[in-house]
Amino acid sequence: MTTTNRLPAILLIPGHWLGAWAWDEVVEHLDPARERTVAMTLPGLDPADPARATRTLDDQVDAILAALAEADAAARPAVIVAHSGANAPVSVVLDRHPELIRRVVWVDSGPAASDVAFAPDLPDAVEDMPLPSFDALAQQASLEGLSADGLERFRTRAVPEPGPVLRQPIALSNPRRHAVPTTLVCCSLPSAQVREWAGAGHPMFAEVALLEDVTLVDLPTGHWPMWSRPADLAETIRVEAARR
Repeated sequence: MTTTNRLPAILLIPGHWLGAWAWDEVVEHLDPARERTVAMTLPGLDPADPARATRTLDDQVDAILAALAEADAAARPAVIVAHSGANAPVSVVLDRHPELIRRVVWVDSGPAASDVAFAPDLPDAVEDMPLPSFDALAQQASLEGLSADGLERFRTRAVPEPGPVLRQPIALSNPRRHAVPTTLVCCSLPSAQVREWAGAGHPMFAEVALLEDVTLVDLPTGHWPMWSRPADLAETIRVEAARR
């Protein structure tokens, strides 16, 4: 039996503007046969979907739950790997069905808090949010480690994030979500700073302070390690997915 077959099912969920393609290099290192790994394109991020700008956070949650059902997570809980803005739908999934998830691995991200929306003031008339200029994006997230070709691919393949997803606040009520084993892969912020801010009650890490079983792993690079350090990220995911 191969190491891959001993792994639980792993769902790879990308952040804003990205589809399943964002994980291609990681999957090549982690599970090239895709025996246990599924990279997802969330509703609203498929450029071929004519109604994609109307997709909601609830649609994304339902898609993740459908993928968990297909992976038979009720019989053998799966691992969810969530990058960046995927923390919104994944946090809701954790709240609704913590029993389906063996471990959640946050990639330069972390669990979202209840009643928070990514862009609550985005006007209703704005259908979606395109990828900003890289100068503007770099003010919000580190681009360290991305080549010119990588940035060009990002620009070419990025899909505008649906407005309803960005405006919808997250509703969480189940404290059992805090008991799901959790790994934070710290890329643009070192783990020591994450621990310090969580302990100090920083709102960005309010949920981290409530976690009952949390492991922090340093993977120094920018906000998109699936492109800047794909082999190292794949190995980190493999180790964390196998962890009890």
